[in-house]
Amino acid sequence: MDSIIPGAANLSLFVSATLVLLLVPGPAVLYIFARSVEQGRSAGLVSILGIHAATLVHVAAAAAGLSALLASSAIAFSVVKYAGAAYLIWLGFKKLFGPASIPDFDGADQPRSRGRIFREGFLVNLLNPKTALFFLAFLPQFVEPQRGHVAMQVAFLGVLYTVIGVLTDGAYALAAGTAGNWLKRSPVYLKAERWVCGSIYIGLGLTAAFSGNHKN
Repeated sequence: MDSIIPGAANLSLFVSATLVLLLVPGPAVLYIFARSVEQGRSAGLVSILGIHAATLVHVAAAAAGLSALLASSAIAFSVVKYAGAAYLIWLGFKKLFGPASIPDFDGADQPRSRGRIFREGFLVNLLNPKTALFFLAFLPQFVEPQRGHVAMQVAFLGVLYTVIGVLTDGAYALAAGTAGNWLKRSPVYLKAERWVCGSIYIGLGLTAAFSGNHKN
């Protein structure tokens, strides 16, 4: 049956994976923390809007590309899906065993207008090829081609990811006044972030590689 919403099993798995990935702060959240600590919560919230406006651009690109790919060849779509699973596993091992990636905050304390803050967040995320690759690897794992409307399924999942991201990042921005400086410098956080994120990426990749699409 045609539907833009994946089945309940895939949808619940997607929401769970998204929450875990977003609740473990990465470089974007650390940027939001720094901006919120230095210029207040409103600046952090504007940063979030800029970052996730760019996320929607990446989602639209992924939806269009994956839909065109499936239209041309179901086999090609499967190849991309499993290549994406391999990419997620690679990201996991890189996170576990690679160097820590903490962004440079040297200029974070310089006052900026709200418009500039929005543009910076938008451009940083828009021009990050890793973000585009992430969505091309992550979203197809939860798409069910047999339901039809692949582009709309990808778009739905991408928008849902963005909404959850705005909510979780917003919570971090609101908490930044008390926890921001500690989080940016905490060795406990750095170790936990590495192992939790790395394990989640590898788990997602292995699940996709060995079980394929979940069907209702």
